[in-house]
Amino acid sequence: MSTWSTLDTPIGPFTAVVDAGGAVLASGWTAALDDLLPLVHPSLRPSEVHEGGLGAVGEAITRYHAGELSAIDDVPVRQRSGEFLEHAWDVLRTVPAGAPVTYTEYAAKSGRPAAVRAAASACARNAAALFVPCHRVLRTDGTMGGFRWGVEVKEKLIAHEAAH
Repeated sequence: MSTWSTLDTPIGPFTAVVDAGGAVLASGWTAALDDLLPLVHPSLRPSEVHEGGLGAVGEAITRYHAGELSAIDDVPVRQRSGEFLEHAWDVLRTVPAGAPVTYTEYAAKSGRPAAVRAAASACARNAAALFVPCHRVLRTDGTMGGFRWGVEVKEKLIAHEAAH
């Protein structure tokens, strides 16, 4: 059985969907479960989701927003897609807080330096925001670029990480 919950954070409401094993299936700065469930790959999408505590995931969300940026690093995540996207999501988890990379650098780190659009697609299709920190990828000129949860949220995350 999967569980979901919305937590209040300094950046706004944050909702996560966690599977029975404690892995994040989807998450983001929204109070609406319906914003998240369509992001979960059909092979992983739970048939039932109950509102409840998130356990260690909820603790990590709270600790991260309180300034303990590494709290999210070891939270398990389950996402499915093609081989490149799954690898690119793993690579995103290695981008340190406070050290954002450009889409070009991210493509190179993912092993396909010419695949800048594919790297951007990995960010856009990431269901597990925060835990797979797509907010740490910027345009080549240093501007924010897009973010599913809004550029203002991305700016706040970058500033939060720079301050800690």
